[in-house]
Amino acid sequence: MRVTSYAGESKVVDMTVKHCAAPAECLTGSLNLGISRTLLNSKCCTTDLCNSQTVPVSSSGTPNGKQCYTCNGQDCLNILNCLGDENSCISTTTDVSGQKVSMKGCASKSMCEGSMSAQLPGISVKVDCCEDNLCNDAGSLAASLLLLVAPLLSVALFH
Repeated sequence: MRVTSYAGESKVVDMTVKHCAAPAECLTGSLNLGISRTLLNSKCCTTDLCNSQTVPVSSSGTPNGKQCYTCNGQDCLNILNCLGDENSCISTTTDVSGQKVSMKGCASKSMCEGSMSAQLPGISVKVDCCEDNLCNDAGSLAASLLLLVAPLLSVALFH
């Protein structure tokens, strides 16, 4: 699996992970939260030691016409233009040791259907996806830790 995260146009994470995984953990797609975007590209195989190849970075994508709400600080009225195969709107609430962080944005359908349980101590995650434009509701939420939490959350959720 290749995990690549961007803050704006700057690449902040580029990590390759090789391990045994259940088929549901073999995901390819993206999670776009406006100020950060994480791309996952997986190649799964079923024979011994078959994961010797390096997985390439996913393409960044072009706008696809889908729009979802995203948050900038506590303002969740911002509209985000989804890219590539981001065909769902997503709303997440993460509880990190008692502090709630909420995020909204665009996601690939595979991200919404994959294994959504974080497996890190002290972190719980609630994820909701929908498919209509701007269906992830415009309520005001606090997301001050977004830039730091998004890449970690992405690895925990989709790995």
